[in-house]
Amino acid sequence: MDSKKIKQLVDLATAAQVNAHAPYSGFNVGAAILSKTTHTYSGCNVENVAYPLGQCAEATAIGNMVCNGDKAIAAIVITSPTEDLCFPCGGCRQKIAEFSDESTQVIMTSKDGKMQTLSMAELLPYAFSNNTPTS
Repeated sequence: MDSKKIKQLVDLATAAQVNAHAPYSGFNVGAAILSKTTHTYSGCNVENVAYPLGQCAEATAIGNMVCNGDKAIAAIVITSPTEDLCFPCGGCRQKIAEFSDESTQVIMTSKDGKMQTLSMAELLPYAFSNNTPTS
């Protein structure tokens, strides 16, 4: 993916991050998706005092993508509010995998501009899929 498209996704994720609702952790995260149809979607984390009811930024972005009729992720950017990269949690890795293939790019960025890109296969090598045997 070209650097211009990555910058656009980082900018979208950073803008979404500003709107995060994170009063309990203070850890505002943003995410932005480039779908395989070349549309973009963003999301932020939304915490809830009943902890399991919150939603990660990646899940919000995926929900926005699906709500708009897209079902395939080409790339996703996750922005961290600190100097450390913010890798997706286990649940979000599986949520991303649901709408990805092994080559989908997962790009983590930090507040100070660090960036790391992994393929979905590198991030979650044994993801459940429609092709995963159940027995």
